Amino acid sequence: MTRQHPHIMVLTGEPSGDFHAGPLIKALKQLRPGSRFSGIGGPAMKAQGADVFFPIEKLSAMGLIQVIRQFSTIKQAFRLVKHQIRIHKPDLVVLIDYPGFNLRVARYIKENTNIPVCYYIAPKVWAWNRARLKKIKQYTDHVALILPFEQQIYKKEGIPATYVGNPLVDEYPCLLPGPPEKKQGPGGPTAATGIPAAPVIGLLPGSRSSEVTQLMPVMLETAEKILVRHPGAKFLISAASDIQEQKIRETLSRYGNTRHCIVKGRPLSIFRRAHMLIAASGTVTLEAALCGLPTIIVYKVSPLTFALGKRLVRVSFVGLANLIADRQVMPELLQTDASPGRISDTALSMLESLDMHRRQLAQVRGILGSPGAPARTARIILSLIGTGRSSCPVYIGNAGARSQIRV
Repeated sequence: MTRQHPHIMVLTGEPSGDFHAGPLIKALKQLRPGSRFSGIGGPAMKAQGADVFFPIEKLSAMGLIQVIRQFSTIKQAFRLVKHQIRIHKPDLVVLIDYPGFNLRVARYIKENTNIPVCYYIAPKVWAWNRARLKKIKQYTDHVALILPFEQQIYKKEGIPATYVGNPLVDEYPCLLPGPPEKKQGPGGPTAATGIPAAPVIGLLPGSRSSEVTQLMPVMLETAEKILVRHPGAKFLISAASDIQEQKIRETLSRYGNTRHCIVKGRPLSIFRRAHMLIAASGTVTLEAALCGLPTIIVYKVSPLTFALGKRLVRVSFVGLANLIADRQVMPELLQTDASPGRISDTALSMLESLDMHRRQLAQVRGILGSPGAPARTARIILSLIGTGRSSCPVYIGNAGARSQIRV
C-alpha cells in the first residue's frame, strides 16, 4: 500500500465515536481516493467501506462494573489491534474518544512502531483526569480538538493540537425554525404573553439505563406539574433504543401514565416539534443548542458519586453549551436541584421568554465556527502520513474565547 493510497486504521469504542468516524472517513476518501480503512467501529464506518475487524457492540460499556465484566473482551480487542498493526502496518492510526483503550493502543504504537497517531475527539481532560495529558503528549503526534476552549490547555502543555471546529455543526448546519405557534384568540393570555397555547416539551432522560432510572420519574412528575398550568401541553420522550423504550414504558406504567409519546431513534425529530427540552446532561444538549432549542439540563447520581465528582471535576458548568459560551445559556439543575418543583418552575418561566433563550443559544454556534471539522481533520491526518508532523494548523471560530476552564 503506497502513501498515494494509504491504509488508515480508525479506532473507536462507542456508537458516538463511530458516528463521527463515518464523516471523517468520507472526507479522507474525497481528499485521497483509493485509501484503505480498517479498525474498530460500527455501522457508520462500515457504510464508508471500512474493514471493521472488531465491532463496537462488544466494547460499549459504561461504568466501573460494566467495564470489569467486559475486561476479557477488551483484552481480546487490544490483542487483535496489536496483531492488525503488526501484520498490516497501517500508514497512520486515528483514535476517536474511548481514552482508556485508545491511549493504551497509542502507547503500544509509539513503543513498537514508527506509525503516526492522530487523536480526534480527545479525552475530556478539562473536566477530569488531567494526567492523561502526559500520555497524549508522549504517544500521539497531533490532536484534532473539537471544543474551542481546549486549545489553551494543549498549548500550555506543548502538545501539537489544532481546533478543527465541532463535527456537530456539520450535522446541524442551521438553527431550526421551531414548531408553528398556535396561540389563543385576541385578548387571550397567550396572545398577551407569547406563550404557546399547547407547548410541546421534549423529555430526554439519557441513553444509559441508570439515567433513565434516575431521571424518568422526575421528568414525569415535572410534566404533571406543568400540565396544571398548561393542560394542553404535549410531552415527547426520547428513546435511543428498543431496550431504552421498554424501560421507559415500564416507568410510565408504574406512574399510571401512558399518554406521553415515545419517539425512538436520534432526537432530531423531537427537536423539530418541540418548543423546549428537559434533558439529561450530555452531547445531546449541545445538539439542542445548535438547533436553537431552549433546554433545561438536569442530572442526578448517587450521593456518593456526586460527592466524588465534586472533588474530581474541574469545571464551572456541566453543559457543553454553557462551557462554550462561558456562561449559563441553558439552566442547570443538578442533584437535589433536579426536583419536579424546581424543574417545572424553570420550564414555566422559560416558556414566557423562548425567543430570548433562542437568541442566547445562537451565540454558541458563532463561537464553534463554520462546518467542515471532518475535512479539516482529514487534511491534518494526510499531512501526518510520512512525516509524523502536521503542517496545516487551522484555527476557526472564536477559538481563543475566554473560558472558565482552569489551565
